[in-house]
Amino acid sequence: MGLFDIFRKKKNNVEPESTTTSESLSESQSESLSQSNSETTTSSALTQPVMEQVGLVDEHEADEWSKALDKKSEAIHDLSESESESESESESESESESEIEVERNEQQVYDEGLKKSRTGFAERFNRFLANFRTVDEDFFEDLEETLVGADVGFDMAIKISDELREEVKLANAKRKEDVRDVIIKKMVDLYEADGVNEDTQMHFAPNGSTTVILFVGVNGVGKTTTIGKLASKYQQAGKSVLLAAADTFRAGATKQLQEWGERANVPVVAGKEKADPASVVFEAVAKARDEHYDILFVDTAGRLQNNVNLMQELEKMKRIIQREIPDAPHEVLLVLDATTGQNALQQAKLFKDSSDVTGIVLTKMDGTAKGGIVFAIRNEMHLPVKWIGFGEKASDLREFKPDEFVYGLFKELVS
Repeated sequence: MGLFDIFRKKKNNVEPESTTTSESLSESQSESLSQSNSETTTSSALTQPVMEQVGLVDEHEADEWSKALDKKSEAIHDLSESESESESESESESESESEIEVERNEQQVYDEGLKKSRTGFAERFNRFLANFRTVDEDFFEDLEETLVGADVGFDMAIKISDELREEVKLANAKRKEDVRDVIIKKMVDLYEADGVNEDTQMHFAPNGSTTVILFVGVNGVGKTTTIGKLASKYQQAGKSVLLAAADTFRAGATKQLQEWGERANVPVVAGKEKADPASVVFEAVAKARDEHYDILFVDTAGRLQNNVNLMQELEKMKRIIQREIPDAPHEVLLVLDATTGQNALQQAKLFKDSSDVTGIVLTKMDGTAKGGIVFAIRNEMHLPVKWIGFGEKASDLREFKPDEFVYGLFKELVS
């Protein structure tokens, strides 16, 4: 079953109403059980010899009384076991409900975070479909223009258009809604095909040694903020985290990272303003290795992406890191501002060629209608998006989940 089929099934299924598991025993049953326990305790205290001695019953009556108490005790014991089993089942059901709630929260985050992109897609498709009369050459030209405008990338727009030309589905699609569904299905299918064997997992150093993660990207994309959010996440997960403020050229960059370090209770290695970034990296790597930190996050300078000196500085940092920890850096994450659309794609191309980028962090996704850039990055760059940002809080930075992304982007567009 393809991603689009899963998406439609998920959309059309009616989620069951949440129910509160009732207690195993009603209040009256609990009171009755409590009363019975009390009676049994009191009666059991009057053993057969005592009852005979005080003259309450004769020997035969006392024997019958004792047998009755034994039966009542067994019944209460069985009822108590039943209550315990019911409580265990209730706890299990509560755990399941908690897992469902976590899943729903994730869906809600993507739903809200992609609202602008979803609205932007809907507006473009509605304008495109308003002119739909028949599937002809004008139709495909308008389709390509619509897709490029939605920032899915020129290459993918042409690929979708060309593949739809060769299929007969559009010829049988009479309603505008059917046409829209066919186009979106093709987009999702191509997106899924481009992602085969894509590695979206974060990679860490083996045997408990220090993991080094290098962050690259131009100024203003949210690099330092992303590092602060990830530092907070991993620190809360029980990891020891160290930050390196190697962006020594941008005014205020070191101070900004130090502020994030204070919030997350994470130390920061910093040099003097205008200091050699490589010297900061060397000091940070040595400290992380010698003091056995789990993770070292390295912030880097982000001047113009076509600045040759910047790329040379990044290469120098990598050489220093590898000299101290041979298998590092374990990740090189390129931070991109989703609001810049196709400009972000150009940045990705340049940094990939010079920095051995292993994954992408897309920031400010909640503030853009250009969510289609995810399609372009996967189609043209074959780079995995590993993290996606939906807001200012640390909890708003989420692991990227392709199925949630597709559902959040298209759920209101597919019938």
